[in-house]
Amino acid sequence: MTGTPLGTSGTPGSPLRVGLVGYGLAGSVFHAPLIAATEGLVLDTVVTSNPERQQQARAEFPDVRLAAGPDELFDRAGELDLIVVASPNKTHVPLATAALEAGLPVVVDKPVAGTAAEARELAALAEERGLLLSVFQNRRWDNDFLTLRKLLAEGELGDVWRFESRFERWRPKPKGGWRESGDPAEIGGLLYDLGSHVVDQALVLFGPAAAVYAESDIRRPGAETDDDTFIAITHTNGVRSHLYASATTAQLGPRFRVLGSAAGYVKYGLDPQEAALRDGHRPGPGWGVEPESLWGRVGSGESPVTGGGRPEPTLPGDYPAYYAAVAKALLEGAPNPVTALEAAAALDVLEAARRSAREKVTVTL
Repeated sequence: MTGTPLGTSGTPGSPLRVGLVGYGLAGSVFHAPLIAATEGLVLDTVVTSNPERQQQARAEFPDVRLAAGPDELFDRAGELDLIVVASPNKTHVPLATAALEAGLPVVVDKPVAGTAAEARELAALAEERGLLLSVFQNRRWDNDFLTLRKLLAEGELGDVWRFESRFERWRPKPKGGWRESGDPAEIGGLLYDLGSHVVDQALVLFGPAAAVYAESDIRRPGAETDDDTFIAITHTNGVRSHLYASATTAQLGPRFRVLGSAAGYVKYGLDPQEAALRDGHRPGPGWGVEPESLWGRVGSGESPVTGGGRPEPTLPGDYPAYYAAVAKALLEGAPNPVTALEAAAALDVLEAARRSAREKVTVTL
C-alpha cells in the first residue's frame, strides 16, 4: 500500500507502538531487535504463552508488556499501531486476518500463507481496509544480494543467462519441531522455509516465472518433510534460475553463482547478520560488514577458486532497512517494502514446485 500516511494511536510525533506475536526464533532473533533499533517504532507488547520466552523478552526489553495470547492485543487495538506476526506458519493467515479486521497494519513473516490464493485474499482485505500488509522477506537486504543488484544495475555481467542460488546446511539429524513436521497443516519443510527466500530473490532479480521444475526429497532418517530441494525457474525474459535449499549438504556450494554474457559473479558464505543477531549483537556502526577474505569475485574464463577474476567488495547487509521502510510507509505514505502480491507470486512458484516434484512434470505458469 502506498496511499495516505497512517496516523498513530499515540500523540503526534510519538513512535508507532508495535505488538509482536511470537517470540521463538523469528520473533526473538529477527523481529524484536530490528523493531527496537528502528527510529519511529517501539516494541510495546510481546505475545507468548511460554514462561521462559516471557522471561527472555522481559530481560532483553525491560519496558515491554507481555501477553499470553493474541486476543489480548486485538482487545486493545486502539493502543497499538502495528502488529507483527512471527508465530508458526499455520497461524499467519488467521492472525493477519484478525489484525486487519481489528484495523491494524500488519507485518507477516514469510511465508505469508500456505497458498498464493490465501496471500491474495489477505492483500485484498488489506486494500479494502486501507491498511499496510507487508511480508518480512529480510534476505532482500542480504549483503550478497545487495552486491549482486549493484553489479546488475551497472551492467558488469552483461546479459545474465543463468542464476544459481544455494541456501545449504549440513544438519544430518532432524531438529524436530513444527518446521520439520510432516503435517501439511504446519506448512513445514525447506520448500516453504528456505525456498521462500531463494524464490523471492530470483523473482526480484529476474522477473516473473514462466515455467517451474523441481526435485524434492526426504533424505535423513526420521525426517518427515522435504530436507533436500531443487527448483529450476525459467523466467519470462529467458534467464534460468537454479535454486537449492538443503539441510543435507556435506560440502557447501557457492551462495551465488551468476553467469552472464560478459562475466560471472561467484560468492561463498552466508550474510553475517543472522549470526550476529543470534549472538546478541544489535545494529549499529559497522553493522552487516564482512571481511575482505569473504568477498566474491567477478571475472571470466577461470575459476575463482584458482584466483580467476577480481575481488568484488561486498556491500554491507542491511536488515534494519526493512523496518525503516515499514515505519516510513506508515508515517509518510512511502511504498510498502514487500507487498503481499509479491509474496503471492513467489507462492505461485512454490506451489508449482511442489506439484512438479510430486508429479515429475514441468509446470507452466
